[in-house]
Amino acid sequence: MNTTNNQISITKRPIAWGKIGSYAILVVFAIIYAGPLLMLVNTSLKTMPMFMKDATGITTVFHFQNFVDAWTKANFPQYLLNTVIYTASATTIYILTAIFVAFPIARGYVKHSGWLLTMFVIALFLPPALIPQFQLILSLGLYNNPIGYVMLFIVNPIGIVILVNYIKTVPKELDEAAALDGCGYFRFIISIVLPLIKPAIATVVVLHAIGIWNEIIAPTIYLTNKDYYPITRGLIVFQGVYGSNWPTLAAAVLMLTLPMLVLFLFLQRYIISGLTSGSVKG
Repeated sequence: MNTTNNQISITKRPIAWGKIGSYAILVVFAIIYAGPLLMLVNTSLKTMPMFMKDATGITTVFHFQNFVDAWTKANFPQYLLNTVIYTASATTIYILTAIFVAFPIARGYVKHSGWLLTMFVIALFLPPALIPQFQLILSLGLYNNPIGYVMLFIVNPIGIVILVNYIKTVPKELDEAAALDGCGYFRFIISIVLPLIKPAIATVVVLHAIGIWNEIIAPTIYLTNKDYYPITRGLIVFQGVYGSNWPTLAAAVLMLTLPMLVLFLFLQRYIISGLTSGSVKG
């Protein structure tokens, strides 16, 4: 038997240092981003004596009473209902209007559509005009009014930019085919364009809703009646009264972040495709 023919050559695979380094970086970033959230959860499950004894230690007893106290003492039901109404109404109005603004710009059906898109891009880098905005709300008689507060959030340039660039990926031949079949403009947008741009809509919904949900400056300026407070403004009141009770305050903050986290997890499969297509097209 010829040993040279039967010799099995063993080749060692090179160590993929690049892949290992990439995973290491991802783990580091995951710890950086998830660390504060895990610490918040850990704090919210402690009793006050446990927190005073060891603020950073891992809790051994789950004290869920903090969530009950935060829910009742912070008037969470009223503030949460206000926030849901503000977020849902403003986001719905914005999405419907943004689609009808973005479509003719994306198709070039309006004059100087390229310049219009450029103006929306420039608006991304401009600071909010708080003083003219405040004077406008006052002159309209909408100060300390939920309607006036919702009107503050029906304009957002980033959503227009994402929708315009995503609509450009939709074949223009669909417009011509719909016109030949006698499909009206509004029916075409609702029946054909809307289902095709779901990833972009999901992306804009999440970005817009999170912005409204976490807004703290606008309710502090425009809402003075406690019955109209959103959850962020109510949390300031709660912090002023129970600021020394850190476990209960951590439970309140955790309940504040939970709805947007659920929304993100529910729409995450659309978000990445919407952001990538909306950022490289056009």
